[in-house]
Amino acid sequence: MSHRIKLTVAAALLSSAAMVQAADIKIGVAEALTGPAAKYGSAIKNGFTLAAEELNAKGGINGNKIVLVIEDDQGKKEEAINVFKKLIFQDKVLMVFGPTLSNSAFAADPIANASKTVVFGTSNTADGITNMGPFTFRNSVMEADVLPVTTRAAVKQFNIKKVAVLYGNDDAFTKSGYDVFKNALAEQKIAVTDTETYAKGDVDFKAQLTKIKASNPDAIVCSCLAEEAANIILQTRSLGMKQAFIGGNGFNSPKLFEIAKDAADNTLMGSPWSAENPAAANKKFMADFKAKFGSDPDQFAAQAFDAMHIVAEALKKVSLTGSVDKDRVALKDALPAIKYEGATGKFAFRRAAAKDGKEAGYDAQQEAIVNIAKGGKFILLK
Repeated sequence: MSHRIKLTVAAALLSSAAMVQAADIKIGVAEALTGPAAKYGSAIKNGFTLAAEELNAKGGINGNKIVLVIEDDQGKKEEAINVFKKLIFQDKVLMVFGPTLSNSAFAADPIANASKTVVFGTSNTADGITNMGPFTFRNSVMEADVLPVTTRAAVKQFNIKKVAVLYGNDDAFTKSGYDVFKNALAEQKIAVTDTETYAKGDVDFKAQLTKIKASNPDAIVCSCLAEEAANIILQTRSLGMKQAFIGGNGFNSPKLFEIAKDAADNTLMGSPWSAENPAAANKKFMADFKAKFGSDPDQFAAQAFDAMHIVAEALKKVSLTGSVDKDRVALKDALPAIKYEGATGKFAFRRAAAKDGKEAGYDAQQEAIVNIAKGGKFILLK
Protein backbone atom coordinates (compact mmCIF):
# COMPACT_ATOMS: atom_id res chain seq x y z
CA MET A 1 0.00 0.00 0.00
CA SER A 2 1.44 3.40 -1.00
CA HIS A 3 2.10 6.16 1.48
CA ARG A 4 -0.62 8.28 -0.16
CA ILE A 5 -3.21 5.48 0.12
CA LYS A 6 -2.26 4.94 3.75
CA LEU A 7 -2.82 8.64 4.45
CA THR A 8 -6.15 8.56 2.61
CA VAL A 9 -7.31 5.53 4.61
CA ALA A 10 -6.17 7.14 7.85
CA ALA A 11 -8.00 10.33 6.99
CA ALA A 12 -11.14 8.36 6.16
CA LEU A 13 -10.95 6.53 9.49
CA LEU A 14 -10.55 9.82 11.36
CA SER A 15 -13.45 11.30 9.44
CA SER A 16 -15.56 8.25 10.24
CA ALA A 17 -14.70 8.50 13.94
CA ALA A 18 -15.63 12.18 13.91
CA MET A 19 -18.96 11.35 12.30
CA VAL A 20 -19.70 8.72 14.95
CA GLN A 21 -18.86 11.23 17.67
CA ALA A 22 -21.00 13.92 16.02
CA ALA A 23 -23.91 11.49 15.93
CA ASP A 24 -23.96 11.21 19.72
CA ILE A 25 -26.76 13.24 21.29
CA LYS A 26 -25.40 14.49 24.61
CA ILE A 27 -28.10 15.09 27.19
CA GLY A 28 -27.27 16.55 30.58
CA VAL A 29 -28.71 15.10 33.77
CA ALA A 30 -28.37 17.21 36.93
CA GLU A 31 -29.80 15.36 39.92
CA ALA A 32 -29.25 15.00 43.66
CA LEU A 33 -27.30 11.74 43.85
CA THR A 34 -25.97 12.44 47.35
CA GLY A 35 -27.48 14.25 50.32
CA PRO A 36 -31.03 14.19 51.72
CA ALA A 37 -32.71 14.42 48.28
CA ALA A 38 -30.77 11.45 46.87
CA LYS A 39 -33.81 9.20 47.43
CA TYR A 40 -35.47 11.19 44.64
CA GLY A 41 -32.42 11.92 42.49
CA SER A 42 -31.20 8.32 42.33
CA ALA A 43 -34.64 7.08 41.24
CA ILE A 44 -34.76 9.83 38.60
CA LYS A 45 -31.30 8.92 37.26
CA ASN A 46 -32.38 5.28 36.99
CA GLY A 47 -35.51 6.29 35.08
CA PHE A 48 -33.43 8.24 32.56
CA THR A 49 -30.90 5.43 32.26
CA LEU A 50 -33.57 2.81 31.55
CA ALA A 51 -35.24 4.98 28.90
CA ALA A 52 -31.97 5.91 27.18
CA GLU A 53 -30.86 2.28 27.01
CA GLU A 54 -34.26 1.27 25.67
CA LEU A 55 -34.16 3.96 22.96
CA ASN A 56 -30.55 3.18 22.00
CA ALA A 57 -31.36 -0.53 21.72
CA LYS A 58 -33.96 0.40 19.10
CA GLY A 59 -31.51 2.47 17.07
CA GLY A 60 -31.46 5.69 19.07
CA ILE A 61 -32.93 8.85 17.58
CA ASN A 62 -32.91 8.65 13.78
CA GLY A 63 -29.83 6.45 14.14
CA ASN A 64 -28.09 8.75 16.61
CA LYS A 65 -27.10 7.43 20.04
CA ILE A 66 -28.23 9.12 23.27
CA VAL A 67 -25.36 9.75 25.68
CA LEU A 68 -26.25 10.85 29.21
CA VAL A 69 -23.84 13.24 30.92
CA ILE A 70 -24.76 12.82 34.59
CA GLU A 71 -23.78 15.22 37.39
CA ASP A 72 -24.61 15.31 41.10
CA ASP A 73 -26.27 18.58 42.16
CA GLN A 74 -26.33 17.33 45.80
CA GLY A 75 -29.76 18.93 46.29
CA LYS A 76 -27.99 22.30 46.80
CA LYS A 77 -28.67 25.53 44.95
CA GLU A 78 -25.00 26.47 44.63
CA GLU A 79 -24.05 23.05 43.28
CA ALA A 80 -26.95 23.07 40.81
CA ILE A 81 -25.62 26.35 39.41
CA ASN A 82 -22.11 24.89 39.04
CA VAL A 83 -23.41 21.70 37.42
CA PHE A 84 -25.61 23.60 34.95
CA LYS A 85 -22.66 25.78 33.91
CA LYS A 86 -20.49 22.70 33.38
CA LEU A 87 -23.09 20.81 31.37
CA ILE A 88 -24.12 23.76 29.18
CA PHE A 89 -20.82 25.57 28.56
CA GLN A 90 -18.16 22.89 29.01
CA ASP A 91 -19.86 19.65 27.99
CA LYS A 92 -22.09 21.46 25.47
CA VAL A 93 -25.05 19.16 26.04
CA LEU A 94 -28.11 19.57 23.84
CA MET A 95 -30.38 20.05 26.88
CA VAL A 96 -30.47 19.51 30.65
CA PHE A 97 -32.81 17.36 32.73
CA GLY A 98 -33.17 18.48 36.34
CA PRO A 99 -32.43 19.66 38.92
CA THR A 100 -34.12 17.47 41.53
CA LEU A 101 -35.47 20.12 43.90
CA SER A 102 -37.53 23.22 43.14
CA ASN A 103 -35.16 25.29 45.31
CA SER A 104 -32.32 24.34 42.99
CA ALA A 105 -34.43 24.94 39.89
CA PHE A 106 -35.10 28.56 40.89
CA ALA A 107 -31.33 29.04 41.17
CA ALA A 108 -30.14 27.14 38.08
CA ASP A 109 -32.91 27.33 35.46
CA PRO A 110 -32.17 31.00 34.61
CA ILE A 111 -28.73 29.87 33.40
CA ALA A 112 -30.35 27.50 30.91
CA ASN A 113 -32.79 30.15 29.70
CA ALA A 114 -30.04 32.75 29.28
CA SER A 115 -28.04 30.30 27.14
CA LYS A 116 -31.17 29.24 25.18
CA THR A 117 -30.89 25.65 26.39
CA VAL A 118 -33.92 23.51 27.21
CA VAL A 119 -34.15 22.68 30.91
CA PHE A 120 -36.67 19.93 31.62
CA GLY A 121 -37.80 19.32 35.21
CA THR A 122 -39.22 15.93 36.13
CA SER A 123 -39.62 16.57 39.88
CA ASN A 124 -40.12 20.35 40.20
CA THR A 125 -43.71 21.09 41.19
CA ALA A 126 -43.46 24.49 42.87
CA ASP A 127 -45.42 27.39 41.43
CA GLY A 128 -43.37 29.76 39.25
CA ILE A 129 -40.82 27.29 37.86
CA THR A 130 -41.89 27.71 34.24
CA ASN A 131 -42.21 31.50 34.60
CA MET A 132 -38.42 31.68 34.46
CA GLY A 133 -38.38 31.52 30.68
CA PRO A 134 -39.51 29.83 27.46
CA PHE A 135 -36.79 27.17 27.57
CA THR A 136 -38.20 25.75 30.85
CA PHE A 137 -40.32 22.60 30.53
CA ARG A 138 -41.59 20.09 33.06
CA ASN A 139 -43.63 16.91 33.11
CA SER A 140 -43.95 17.03 36.90
CA VAL A 141 -47.55 18.03 37.57
CA MET A 142 -47.86 21.20 39.65
CA GLU A 143 -49.07 20.90 43.21
CA ALA A 144 -51.66 23.51 42.23
CA ASP A 145 -53.23 20.91 39.92
CA VAL A 146 -52.95 17.95 42.30
CA LEU A 147 -53.56 19.10 45.87
CA PRO A 148 -57.12 20.44 45.46
CA VAL A 149 -58.10 17.04 44.01
CA THR A 150 -56.45 15.32 46.98
CA THR A 151 -58.21 17.45 49.60
CA ARG A 152 -61.62 16.86 47.97
CA ALA A 153 -60.95 13.12 48.02
CA ALA A 154 -59.91 13.29 51.69
CA VAL A 155 -63.11 15.12 52.66
CA LYS A 156 -65.17 12.45 50.96
CA GLN A 157 -63.12 9.53 52.32
CA PHE A 158 -62.91 10.63 55.97
CA ASN A 159 -65.80 13.13 56.30
CA ILE A 160 -63.31 15.85 57.18
CA LYS A 161 -64.55 19.17 58.54
CA LYS A 162 -61.37 20.62 60.06
CA VAL A 163 -57.64 20.04 59.64
CA ALA A 164 -54.32 21.12 61.09
CA VAL A 165 -51.45 22.06 58.78
CA LEU A 166 -47.72 21.38 59.10
CA TYR A 167 -45.13 22.38 56.50
CA GLY A 168 -41.44 23.09 55.93
CA ASN A 169 -41.04 26.87 55.72
CA ASP A 170 -37.55 27.05 54.19
CA ASP A 171 -37.99 24.99 51.01
CA ALA A 172 -39.60 26.16 47.74
CA PHE A 173 -41.45 22.87 47.21
CA THR A 174 -42.96 22.61 50.69
CA LYS A 175 -43.76 26.35 50.90
CA SER A 176 -45.47 26.24 47.51
CA GLY A 177 -47.40 23.16 48.60
CA TYR A 178 -48.54 24.97 51.73
CA ASP A 179 -49.79 27.92 49.68
CA VAL A 180 -51.80 25.59 47.44
CA PHE A 181 -53.19 23.65 50.40
CA LYS A 182 -54.16 26.90 52.14
CA ASN A 183 -56.10 28.11 49.09
CA ALA A 184 -57.71 24.71 48.49
CA LEU A 185 -58.84 24.41 52.10
CA ALA A 186 -60.34 27.91 52.00
CA GLU A 187 -62.14 27.27 48.72
CA GLN A 188 -63.50 23.96 49.99
CA LYS A 189 -64.54 25.60 53.30
CA ILE A 190 -62.45 23.27 55.46
CA ALA A 191 -61.56 24.89 58.79
CA VAL A 192 -57.89 25.05 59.85
CA THR A 193 -57.45 24.43 63.59
CA ASP A 194 -53.69 25.14 63.73
CA THR A 195 -50.76 25.83 61.38
CA GLU A 196 -47.23 24.81 62.36
CA THR A 197 -43.86 24.98 60.59
CA TYR A 198 -40.49 23.29 60.74
CA ALA A 199 -37.07 23.85 59.16
CA LYS A 200 -35.05 21.58 56.90
CA GLY A 201 -33.04 19.11 58.96
CA ASP A 202 -35.41 19.08 61.94
CA VAL A 203 -35.99 15.62 63.42
CA ASP A 204 -38.06 16.41 66.52
CA PHE A 205 -41.59 17.60 65.72
CA LYS A 206 -43.25 16.88 69.06
CA ALA A 207 -43.66 20.53 70.07
CA GLN A 208 -45.61 21.27 66.88
CA LEU A 209 -47.56 18.02 67.10
CA THR A 210 -48.55 18.65 70.71
CA LYS A 211 -50.13 21.95 69.65
CA ILE A 212 -51.83 20.21 66.74
CA LYS A 213 -53.17 17.51 69.06
CA ALA A 214 -54.68 20.14 71.33
CA SER A 215 -56.51 21.68 68.36
CA ASN A 216 -58.27 18.33 67.72
CA PRO A 217 -58.31 18.23 63.89
CA ASP A 218 -60.02 15.53 61.83
CA ALA A 219 -56.87 15.14 59.70
CA ILE A 220 -53.38 16.60 59.30
CA VAL A 221 -52.29 18.30 56.08
CA CYS A 222 -48.54 17.98 55.61
CA SER A 223 -46.52 19.73 52.90
CA CYS A 224 -43.33 17.78 53.47
CA LEU A 225 -40.72 15.61 51.79
CA ALA A 226 -40.89 11.88 52.42
CA GLU A 227 -38.33 11.49 55.22
CA GLU A 228 -39.68 14.35 57.32
CA ALA A 229 -43.25 13.18 56.62
CA ALA A 230 -42.44 9.66 57.83
CA ASN A 231 -40.91 10.91 61.07
CA ILE A 232 -43.83 13.27 61.64
CA ILE A 233 -46.27 10.39 61.18
CA LEU A 234 -44.35 8.19 63.64
CA GLN A 235 -44.17 10.95 66.27
CA THR A 236 -47.88 11.66 65.79
CA ARG A 237 -48.71 8.03 66.54
CA SER A 238 -46.41 8.06 69.60
CA LEU A 239 -48.58 10.89 70.96
CA GLY A 240 -51.66 8.72 70.57
CA MET A 241 -52.95 10.63 67.56
CA LYS A 242 -54.76 8.59 64.92
CA GLN A 243 -55.65 11.25 62.35
CA ALA A 244 -55.19 10.56 58.67
CA PHE A 245 -52.55 12.54 56.78
CA ILE A 246 -53.03 14.42 53.52
CA GLY A 247 -49.84 15.02 51.53
CA GLY A 248 -48.40 16.04 48.20
CA ASN A 249 -46.23 14.02 45.84
CA GLY A 250 -43.24 14.45 48.15
CA PHE A 251 -44.83 11.56 50.05
CA ASN A 252 -44.65 9.33 46.96
CA SER A 253 -41.39 7.58 47.80
CA PRO A 254 -40.56 4.13 49.24
CA LYS A 255 -38.70 6.06 51.96
CA LEU A 256 -42.05 6.94 53.55
CA PHE A 257 -42.82 3.28 54.24
CA GLU A 258 -39.22 2.29 55.03
CA ILE A 259 -39.45 4.63 58.02
CA ALA A 260 -43.15 4.84 58.95
CA LYS A 261 -44.24 1.37 57.78
CA ASP A 262 -47.95 0.79 58.41
CA ALA A 263 -48.13 3.81 60.74
CA ALA A 264 -48.67 5.69 57.47
CA ASP A 265 -51.92 3.82 56.77
CA ASN A 266 -54.77 6.11 55.66
CA THR A 267 -52.37 8.73 54.29
CA LEU A 268 -53.80 10.27 51.11
CA MET A 269 -51.46 11.46 48.38
CA GLY A 270 -52.13 12.85 44.91
CA SER A 271 -49.85 12.05 42.00
CA PRO A 272 -49.92 11.59 38.22
CA TRP A 273 -48.51 8.05 38.67
CA SER A 274 -49.58 4.93 40.51
CA ALA A 275 -47.97 1.50 40.69
CA GLU A 276 -51.50 0.15 40.33
CA ASN A 277 -52.12 1.78 36.97
CA PRO A 278 -52.92 -1.31 34.84
CA ALA A 279 -51.95 0.27 31.49
CA ALA A 280 -49.57 -1.88 29.44
CA ALA A 281 -46.98 0.92 29.21
CA ASN A 282 -46.83 1.22 32.99
CA LYS A 283 -46.68 -2.53 33.61
CA LYS A 284 -43.81 -2.89 31.12
CA PHE A 285 -41.95 0.04 32.65
CA MET A 286 -42.30 -1.41 36.15
CA ALA A 287 -41.16 -4.88 35.08
CA ASP A 288 -38.18 -3.54 33.10
CA PHE A 289 -37.15 -1.23 35.94
CA LYS A 290 -37.22 -4.03 38.52
CA ALA A 291 -35.32 -6.37 36.20
CA LYS A 292 -32.54 -3.81 35.73
CA PHE A 293 -32.27 -2.24 39.18
CA GLY A 294 -33.66 -4.95 41.50
CA SER A 295 -36.19 -2.63 43.12
CA ASP A 296 -39.62 -1.24 42.35
CA PRO A 297 -39.81 2.18 40.69
CA ASP A 298 -41.51 5.20 42.19
CA GLN A 299 -43.27 8.22 40.72
CA PHE A 300 -39.98 10.06 40.17
CA ALA A 301 -38.43 7.21 38.19
CA ALA A 302 -41.63 6.98 36.11
CA GLN A 303 -41.66 10.71 35.34
CA ALA A 304 -37.98 10.64 34.33
CA PHE A 305 -38.57 7.61 32.12
CA ASP A 306 -41.47 9.32 30.36
CA ALA A 307 -39.57 12.61 30.07
CA MET A 308 -36.78 10.93 28.12
CA HIS A 309 -39.33 9.47 25.72
CA ILE A 310 -41.07 12.85 25.36
CA VAL A 311 -37.76 14.45 24.39
CA ALA A 312 -37.05 11.54 22.02
CA GLU A 313 -40.37 12.16 20.26
CA ALA A 314 -39.41 15.82 19.79
CA LEU A 315 -35.91 14.95 18.56
CA LYS A 316 -37.37 12.67 15.89
CA LYS A 317 -38.89 15.81 14.38
CA VAL A 318 -35.63 17.79 14.52
CA SER A 319 -32.93 17.70 11.83
CA LEU A 320 -29.79 18.03 13.94
CA THR A 321 -27.21 20.33 12.31
CA GLY A 322 -24.24 19.73 14.58
CA SER A 323 -24.44 23.36 15.73
CA VAL A 324 -25.34 23.05 19.41
CA ASP A 325 -26.83 26.56 19.51
CA LYS A 326 -29.15 25.92 16.57
CA ASP A 327 -30.06 22.41 17.74
CA ARG A 328 -30.95 23.64 21.24
CA VAL A 329 -33.44 26.14 19.80
CA ALA A 330 -34.83 23.55 17.38
CA LEU A 331 -35.53 21.17 20.28
CA LYS A 332 -37.24 23.96 22.23
CA ASP A 333 -39.47 24.68 19.23
CA ALA A 334 -40.38 21.01 18.72
CA LEU A 335 -41.22 20.08 22.32
CA PRO A 336 -44.50 21.98 22.96
CA ALA A 337 -46.48 20.00 20.36
CA ILE A 338 -45.51 16.58 21.72
CA LYS A 339 -48.24 14.37 23.12
CA TYR A 340 -47.23 11.08 24.72
CA GLU A 341 -48.77 8.18 26.59
CA GLY A 342 -46.38 6.32 28.86
CA ALA A 343 -45.91 5.01 32.39
CA THR A 344 -47.64 8.06 33.86
CA GLY A 345 -50.53 7.96 31.38
CA LYS A 346 -51.56 10.54 28.79
CA PHE A 347 -49.37 13.63 28.71
CA ALA A 348 -49.28 16.97 26.91
CA PHE A 349 -47.70 20.37 27.53
CA ARG A 350 -49.59 23.57 28.26
CA ARG A 351 -48.09 27.03 28.08
CA ALA A 352 -47.61 28.64 31.47
CA ALA A 353 -49.15 32.06 32.01
CA ALA A 354 -46.71 34.89 31.44
CA LYS A 355 -45.81 37.03 34.44
CA ASP A 356 -44.35 40.54 34.48
CA GLY A 357 -44.39 40.56 30.69
CA LYS A 358 -41.82 37.74 30.57
CA GLU A 359 -42.27 34.84 28.14
CA ALA A 360 -43.01 31.63 30.04
CA GLY A 361 -42.24 27.95 29.53
CA TYR A 362 -44.44 24.84 29.56
CA ASP A 363 -46.20 22.92 32.33
CA ALA A 364 -47.64 19.40 32.40
CA GLN A 365 -51.23 18.79 31.37
CA GLN A 366 -52.05 15.55 33.13
CA GLU A 367 -54.72 14.07 35.38
CA ALA A 368 -54.06 13.57 39.08
CA ILE A 369 -54.54 10.15 40.70
CA VAL A 370 -55.34 9.94 44.42
CA ASN A 371 -53.69 7.11 46.36
CA ILE A 372 -54.20 5.88 49.91
CA ALA A 373 -51.62 4.10 52.07
CA LYS A 374 -52.59 0.60 53.14
CA GLY A 375 -50.28 -2.06 54.54
CA GLY A 376 -47.07 -0.19 53.80
CA LYS A 377 -47.80 0.88 50.24
CA PHE A 378 -49.93 3.28 48.23
CA ILE A 379 -52.95 1.86 46.42
CA LEU A 380 -55.53 3.57 44.25
CA LEU A 381 -58.29 5.26 46.21
CA LYS A 382 -61.56 3.72 45.02
